[in-house]
Amino acid sequence: MAGQQFQYDDSGNTFFYFLTSFVGLIVIPATYYLWPRDQHAEQIRLKNIRNVYGRCLWYRLRLLKPQQNIIPTVKKIVLLAGWALFLFLAYKVSKTDREYQEYNPYEVLHLDPGASISEIKKQYRALSLKYHPDKGGDEVMFMRIAKAYAALTDEESRKNWEEFGNPDGPQATSFGIALPAWIVDQKNSILVLFVYGLAFMVILPVVVGSWWYRSIRYSGDQILIRTTQIYTYFVYKTRNMDMKRLIMVLAGASEFDPQYNKDATSRPADNIQIPQLIREIGGINLKKNEPPLTYPYSLKARVLLLTHLARMPVPEVLEEDQQFILKKSPALLQEMINVICQLIIMARSREEREFRAPSLGSLENCMKLSQMTVQGLQQFKSPLLQLPHIEEDNLRRVSNHKKYKIKSIQDLVSLKGSDRRNLLHFLEDKKYEEVMAVLGSFPHVTMDIKPQVLDDEDSNNITVGSLVTVLVTLTRQTMAEVFEKEQSICAAEEQPAEDGQGDASKAKSKGWQQKNKGTKKASKSKKKKPLKKKPVPPSLQPQKQQKQKQANGEVVVKEEEEEVSDKGSESEEEETNRDSQSEKDDGSDRDSDREQDEKQNKDDEAEWQELQQSIQRKERALLETKSKITHPVYSLFFPEEKQEWWWLYIADRKEQMLICMPYHVCTLKDKEEVELKFPAPGKPGNYQYTVYLRSDSYMGLDQIKPLKLEVHEAKPVPENHPQWDTAIEGDEDQEDSEGFEDSFEEEEEEEEDDD
Repeated sequence: MAGQQFQYDDSGNTFFYFLTSFVGLIVIPATYYLWPRDQHAEQIRLKNIRNVYGRCLWYRLRLLKPQQNIIPTVKKIVLLAGWALFLFLAYKVSKTDREYQEYNPYEVLHLDPGASISEIKKQYRALSLKYHPDKGGDEVMFMRIAKAYAALTDEESRKNWEEFGNPDGPQATSFGIALPAWIVDQKNSILVLFVYGLAFMVILPVVVGSWWYRSIRYSGDQILIRTTQIYTYFVYKTRNMDMKRLIMVLAGASEFDPQYNKDATSRPADNIQIPQLIREIGGINLKKNEPPLTYPYSLKARVLLLTHLARMPVPEVLEEDQQFILKKSPALLQEMINVICQLIIMARSREEREFRAPSLGSLENCMKLSQMTVQGLQQFKSPLLQLPHIEEDNLRRVSNHKKYKIKSIQDLVSLKGSDRRNLLHFLEDKKYEEVMAVLGSFPHVTMDIKPQVLDDEDSNNITVGSLVTVLVTLTRQTMAEVFEKEQSICAAEEQPAEDGQGDASKAKSKGWQQKNKGTKKASKSKKKKPLKKKPVPPSLQPQKQQKQKQANGEVVVKEEEEEVSDKGSESEEEETNRDSQSEKDDGSDRDSDREQDEKQNKDDEAEWQELQQSIQRKERALLETKSKITHPVYSLFFPEEKQEWWWLYIADRKEQMLICMPYHVCTLKDKEEVELKFPAPGKPGNYQYTVYLRSDSYMGLDQIKPLKLEVHEAKPVPENHPQWDTAIEGDEDQEDSEGFEDSFEEEEEEEEDDD
């Protein structure tokens, strides 16, 4: 048996192959994921949106104080150094010769495989004369030629070459290790041991320990666990939180405490400046002893939040601290919403009456405070103050106008161009154009809701205890797009007074306002003006009834099909006695029936295709990871670029109860489909719910839509249903065998009695 030999890479060629592949596996993915975004493209984007967002605080901070971040430069240097190393190693590998070459005597003698003995001898003589050492040839090459000649002419050598690939027979198996020999050299053992210990006993434990320490301090949303505990305690303690109490709890987050967050700062000048701001604000509760809400860091955060909402100036020293607090506030409010939802779920799962769930008002106040923080407005201020160049003094002229009552953004958009210009006459032309550009960029989202019960035969029938799925389709447009459509529709519908449509066009010109009115008024108006039914001819009555049944989702009964077939057979028997007119009528009836069947088949195919498309959309949504970069928010006083996100939930306003937990819509660019699921009520009846869409950035742009549910009693399961028939052939065989054994035992007992 051949021996085994382990060889280290003395020349270093094998090690270069290993090192090149290792560096390539690191550098290529790292370049794809870590290469910084082009700053030139960011400057072009900021230039394009300057007309709309030029007055925003985050935009001015981005231009005046460009992000002098050294991290992108360091990333580029490290990645370029990695690529330089990779290219150097690849060049080094390409220049190394292959040490191992497969031995082939035909190649040594420059012959084709299968050459004859005479050709081998002839070629050997010619090469011997050329490479013989006595005639100035290469001795090594001559030895290879002689060995190849012997391998092809000697029977034993040929046999060894064919079996073992070597004329000398089996050789020792050698294993190459892609490490240089100096690593295992005894002279370098201390250095190698030191590097090994430093890498695996010092650096690796420190990296893992720091990662573990950070992971146990923060939640999945990068919020401190201590902050979540503080919010949970105070939310449970205060079931109904008003806005003042909510701001107080928000400011108690440990993110603002320098002890737990290094980015938070505390200065000696705060002891002088914060009390001055408190005197200017007034109305701050400082008497309650509720740690940590009364700690200095919490008091400072609360004061800076209140000054931001009141749009009060703060000293330059506190501006950076205020910007830091504002940047953290949206994520902290989202964490508070999560805490409220978890407490509501816990209260529903427990039967204890002592466990009180937070109120619906606390949840909605968190959402409102997020809007207020982004826009820098107090709770009951007008949404028109979100626009540039409109202040409190000008707002009085707009809201108290005799002819126009403007209370919201939608009211201002719904005005005609001339009326809007007259209303905002105090603005110069340049400022007015800027206001119109900002107003046109505001979002307008429409909701389409469809309640259904998935995985059921009748998806429209909602029964007690079933899982209701409300499919909400959100369509996002800008105010400018909606306003242009409204104007085009009104212009197209306006007709001269001769056609008698002047009044109708006036009524339709206020389409924007009609859309934003409550649905109750619309339902009342529909009740007052019922549609007049026209008399239906007897020949068309069955067709209309079938269409109505199909529209209502009812199934056509088989008895009606039998009656139609009976009528068809009777018409065939009486064909000879009818005139040509009756034959035409029968033909038209058959054609209409055939058309109805074809139409029904088409409808079934359309429903099936729609179901398949919905399944495919869900599968794609699970696989795709959509970007959370939607649309930048116009905010005059927020220090960071905020993306436009929404909350979607279902509530019962009458009972003040949350029906479905809020869904944070972070990917709404143009259109988005969201499924809200909740269990149906436990009693049959009609229920009135409300679907809410609330913005986390804009005030006055929330959408509300009613949701009516008609809950029916669940159908009883039939006793002899084939689905529940659990009879198995094996059981029947077992019963037969048991009966046979009983009869056999009875016969034996009778024989014993006879004896």
